[in-house]
Amino acid sequence: MNITPPSSQNRAARDPHQRLVPQGRILPFVLVTALFFLWGVPNNFNDILISQFMKSFEISRLQAGLVQFAFYMGYFLLAMPAAQLMRRAGYKAGILVGLILYGSGCMLFWPAAIVTKYWVFLMALFVIASGLAFLETAASPFIVQVGDVDTAEQRINFSQAFNPLGSISAVLVGSRFIFSGVDLSPAQVATMQAQHTYAAYLHSETMRVVAPYLILGAVVLFWAVLIGLTPFPHTGLDYSQNTIAKDHSRPLRARKHFVFAVVAQFLYVGAQVGVWSFFISYAKTYTQLSQREAGYWLTGALVAFTAGRFVSTWLLRFLSGSTLLGIFGVINAVICTVAILRPGMMGVWCLIAVSFFMSTMYPTIFALGVKGLGTHTKTGSAFIVMSIVGGAALTLLMGIVPGVARSYSVPALCFVAVALYAWFLSKPEPDELVGDGV
Repeated sequence: MNITPPSSQNRAARDPHQRLVPQGRILPFVLVTALFFLWGVPNNFNDILISQFMKSFEISRLQAGLVQFAFYMGYFLLAMPAAQLMRRAGYKAGILVGLILYGSGCMLFWPAAIVTKYWVFLMALFVIASGLAFLETAASPFIVQVGDVDTAEQRINFSQAFNPLGSISAVLVGSRFIFSGVDLSPAQVATMQAQHTYAAYLHSETMRVVAPYLILGAVVLFWAVLIGLTPFPHTGLDYSQNTIAKDHSRPLRARKHFVFAVVAQFLYVGAQVGVWSFFISYAKTYTQLSQREAGYWLTGALVAFTAGRFVSTWLLRFLSGSTLLGIFGVINAVICTVAILRPGMMGVWCLIAVSFFMSTMYPTIFALGVKGLGTHTKTGSAFIVMSIVGGAALTLLMGIVPGVARSYSVPALCFVAVALYAWFLSKPEPDELVGDGV
């Protein structure tokens, strides 16, 4: 199916009242949009787990960074199998597999807590992330393709706006029900060790993570039932083997805007995950905030992120995605630098502002990257989802940099790179848009 792309990239020339979703596709759109909320929860439970496991397993900041490493390796290793499945069986099949893996990984937290082994928790997180790899590989291109090409970036920014609502829920629940609010002094630890009660205390801290994950797993498996009962529409692209065999368009590696979208997404996700993973450590190190209080401030950062998504969706009615992405990238590089140079409450406020301005980056990079890919869309989407492994690699890099404040130089440099992509590398060649169904 050929859809001629708009001759102008100026969004101001488009009808601001154009429907985001065609009539008759609203129910599957709503169910898939809810997935953005559901995968926001485990992503930001990780920020809570890092702080909690540093306490309950008495591990270093670098060792705690393995939480993100195990999590994002699931994305990296399973995104391409997800794309291959969906090329054969469609988006709905990929979503169902993803939800089953996600729910199963949540249920694994109970045996992990019983055996009290850090590596078992890491395995459970890997299973959860494997499910999320299926969900993200399916959901984002489905949202892009379910409506008109002219509103694709608005549509995915709208759906992605529900992702930070899941993140906020995770941090609120985690701060209230995972964090005990008990911060022992070295003298109290020594007393409990002398009384042989310290091991029991650490085990009780570990067990606090179980109930939230079991409840989350039950919700996810219920959502799989709803998805299974809902008919999904054809999205407008022909992925049949005959069509793919006759497709002689440019391969993915020859499409500059796509290749650099993968790089930009790798750097952006690393920046986002790093900013939030060490937010609580930053606040505790440079302010008088307790662990639980720092968790509530992290919630504030996620509220700013959510607001940024909705504001960006509105701004994209008037600005191109690449323009907005470039402006926000520069702003964030500057604000991160202030957080490095002025650690303290000013730095905490800067990190909250960073959350606002980075909100549009993931969906906009995704939409720019898959534009014009045609029958390569599912494979291209998988590569972009695989680039989420940047959340693992760059979080570990931040853990190596001495000093919590100085470690934020890593996301600052990433935001510079995102701005460069937006301005110079994000435009498809004109011949790449011909026959695009996205």
